[in-house]
Amino acid sequence: MEHRVGIQAPAEVIWDVIYDLESWDQWNPLYTKASGDIRIGGKLDLTMVLPGQAPRQIQPTVLEWVPHEQLHWRLTMLSGFIVMTRYIEIEALAEESCIVSNGEIIGGMMGGSLAKRTGGALNRSFRDMGEALKARSEEIWRARKG
Repeated sequence: MEHRVGIQAPAEVIWDVIYDLESWDQWNPLYTKASGDIRIGGKLDLTMVLPGQAPRQIQPTVLEWVPHEQLHWRLTMLSGFIVMTRYIEIEALAEESCIVSNGEIIGGMMGGSLAKRTGGALNRSFRDMGEALKARSEEIWRARKG
């Protein structure tokens, strides 16, 4: 599942918004609280809110991160029967415009079942998060440009 959105801001501005976990509560409708260590093997502590569901605390592990390009993390549940790999990727098209891909790969023996149950809500949440990231990044870029 994936949502892609064009953002009229440089990759470094978008990355600054993503990297500042402590500020996610100000703009991110999917992860309403975030903290942790963005480094390979680092743990994140996220409050995830899907439409129509109660907030859930998750603690994924950072798999990979590249400043101005990507953040990937993995969450394993039910002793590995569900493995979710989450990604946010920034593709610079020009100096002041990017495409951001925001999605998740759900695997494991029970991954298909989870994807069927939550797919619609996840897709809406990825869209909402992408649009919120766009609005926040473009607002910051406009303010920096003056």
